[in-house]
Amino acid sequence: MSSAASSVSSAGSSAAEAAPPPLTGLRVLDLTRLLPGPVAALRLAELGAEVLKIEAPGAGDPTRTMMQSSSDRVAGRPGAFYRLVNRGKRETRLDLKSEAGRHVLRALAAEADVLIESFRPGVMDRLGVGYATLRAANPRLVYCAISGYGARGPFADYAGHDLNYIGYAGVLDQLTSRDGTPIVPNFQIADLLGGALSAVTQILAALWHVSRGGEGRFVDVSMTHATHAHNVVAQVALANANGSTARNNAANAAQNPAEETAAGAGLLNGGVPCYNLYRTLDGRWLAVGALELKFWESLCMALDRPEWATRHWSLGQAIGGPDAAALTQELADLIGTRGLDDWVALLEPLDCCVSPVLTVAEAARHPLFNPQAHEDHDEPDELTDEFEDRSDLRPKA
Repeated sequence: MSSAASSVSSAGSSAAEAAPPPLTGLRVLDLTRLLPGPVAALRLAELGAEVLKIEAPGAGDPTRTMMQSSSDRVAGRPGAFYRLVNRGKRETRLDLKSEAGRHVLRALAAEADVLIESFRPGVMDRLGVGYATLRAANPRLVYCAISGYGARGPFADYAGHDLNYIGYAGVLDQLTSRDGTPIVPNFQIADLLGGALSAVTQILAALWHVSRGGEGRFVDVSMTHATHAHNVVAQVALANANGSTARNNAANAAQNPAEETAAGAGLLNGGVPCYNLYRTLDGRWLAVGALELKFWESLCMALDRPEWATRHWSLGQAIGGPDAAALTQELADLIGTRGLDDWVALLEPLDCCVSPVLTVAEAARHPLFNPQAHEDHDEPDELTDEFEDRSDLRPKA
């Protein structure tokens, strides 16, 4: 980078760092518990909002003790779960079953910009502090209700958790092993994507409306519906199958969307060698995401297998077909000859969309997420020396 470009970049970075967070001054009431709502409020707090977390008297938010370590328990402090999703917020206690508590909430809501709650639909109305009541005192209030199945509809009163929501949404069926057995993911897809992220998106959209002179509004976030809407690739297979049937094309009408979305059958779920997972010699895993031809060609050259470069889905290789399965096995056999670190040292610098499958602890220490690790490893001369000669890592014919 030229010195002039460097100066402009530095000036831009300095200006960005000096600017106040974009939501500075926004007042948010967080009445939520567990994961989706607290994370939604956390994201607003990270953008500069003033978030007041309101808990019931007594035990409060269950995450105070959920997955609590023994050291936190002995020290009498909330567990890491609670601290992680509620950092940067102020806290208070209100008993919404009492008139005094409801009176305080109504007063707070009259001065707030956003209120987020995650009770079952109807609970806040029955307590006398629902949207209609709070809106009467503050027409600009953006009131966000996060629930499993939405404020209305046949399942509005049903209880549920992430596993239930992704099951109904057709997402859990996509998270399977080759034999079709679903897994129990440790990443809460519906809670975080369908709940927290959808809530933040809709809240910000409503605030934009308010900022242009409009009134506040009721934001109804159904975690299941939002998750279903994001199940895009599986719905592509369904649309293709339905379209083929509608056209009454005998060659394509037999397509079964369940078969097309099964593990190992699609473009993005293991049906091609260029986008797959491979076990290394030391029992670790390498993620190959060379979906575009240029990345696949670079990978094949690096592996000293130039003849593989033309065996790619974009060049006519049938997704989930015999050649794709055969080449996947060939590549698996090759990747299995070396350990993960060897493959990362060879392939990561080549920009061919190959990466290690890191553990949570490894990710926390990785330069991507740990600035200190980045500083420790940001030595150009050492990196040049380390990767200058990779001939010993290349696969042998």
